[in-house]
Amino acid sequence: MIDKPWNHGNLQVAASGRALEHADGTPFFYLADTCWELIHRLNLEEATHLIETRARQGFNTLQVVALAELDGIHSPNYYGDLPLIEEDPTRPDDFGGYWRYLDQIFDIADENGLYIALLPTWGDKVSRAWGDGPVIFTEQSARTFGEWIGNRYGHRPNLIWVNGGDRDPLGYESIWTALAQGFQSRQTSPHLTTFHPQGEQSSAMNFHEADWLDFNMLQTGHGRAGLDHIDRMMRAAIQRHPAKPVLDGEPRYENHPIGFNARNGYFDDGDVRQAIYIGLFAGGCGFTYGCHAIWQFASHRHPPINNPISSWENSLGLPGANQVSRVREVLFEIGFPNVSPVSLVVADNQPYLSLGVPDGVAIYSHDGGTIRTLEKYGFGEWLDTRQTAKINASSPNGREWTPPASGSRVNDWVLRLRQ
Repeated sequence: MIDKPWNHGNLQVAASGRALEHADGTPFFYLADTCWELIHRLNLEEATHLIETRARQGFNTLQVVALAELDGIHSPNYYGDLPLIEEDPTRPDDFGGYWRYLDQIFDIADENGLYIALLPTWGDKVSRAWGDGPVIFTEQSARTFGEWIGNRYGHRPNLIWVNGGDRDPLGYESIWTALAQGFQSRQTSPHLTTFHPQGEQSSAMNFHEADWLDFNMLQTGHGRAGLDHIDRMMRAAIQRHPAKPVLDGEPRYENHPIGFNARNGYFDDGDVRQAIYIGLFAGGCGFTYGCHAIWQFASHRHPPINNPISSWENSLGLPGANQVSRVREVLFEIGFPNVSPVSLVVADNQPYLSLGVPDGVAIYSHDGGTIRTLEKYGFGEWLDTRQTAKINASSPNGREWTPPASGSRVNDWVLRLRQ
């Protein structure tokens, strides 16, 4: 019998304003996969295989789009169904197969203890900066569609709302607000709401003070090989008032071309871990994993987008996907959610991020370099980011800590120190 997370009550923001929890106080560590085109491209057997696999791997949330990006208005799903009548968002096909299929996806996710983080629409239906579109939403139609989808899915216990969809909302804030007000007005129980922004943007930039936004989401994105912007973006959102939890809802995807250009190579599991841990050590309340083949569900049935290395089915077991449960283990072992970013723990302006934890400090070493602490510590241990393992850390003077070799290209570790 699966202990479904919602058995602990509805999700809510913790009193600290920095974490998510259930109504009974049980912490909720958001751990999602980006399955954007699931409704649009997979059949029920395939979707069941995906959901069951992700549940076994330790995920608790799938980010899914209702009105999909890849020509989701004109191009039918696997079963030949379209979501709208004559492209009109005020006329969803209530009794059509498209929405009955999404009903089934919610049911299967429920059976496996997974939340569906549902985007009602991708952003190109509001603002066509690029993509297939078409632009079909006005403020009024967004409100109407929001009320409809809120009425249909607002009773689901395994629902998280994700407004937005990878487009800059500047100039379109009233439409996104109308959509959020619509689905929130018709839900029968409270569900958390966030906003998925464009690459290297944050929901806090446009909506931080909005009443409908419960927690902030970043998209640190796939455009940079460097890491500095991840910490910078996370801290900028965390420092805003009032306090709201923050997470990276779309960091580097595993097997994604670096900078969207295959000539630059592809991000691997080490790159993915770096982005995830930096976001968490900067104060994130969870994270989202992604794989380039899986968000689009690359297969022989569809033209590939930006050179996926393999099919989605052959990508389910990639190393990064199998390491996500280890991330949660590490965070809870060091004391999550009772952790907070701290500064001045490392010497010589070293680029390592630190968390104050209940019994000391934890430092993320993203590159395998020696960490030099300002204070002297009597006990340390290295937590492996790849597998369930820890190694006693030795130091010649209590201030210098060199991680062991992992054999991986990215030799990253979490160093836990106590006085």
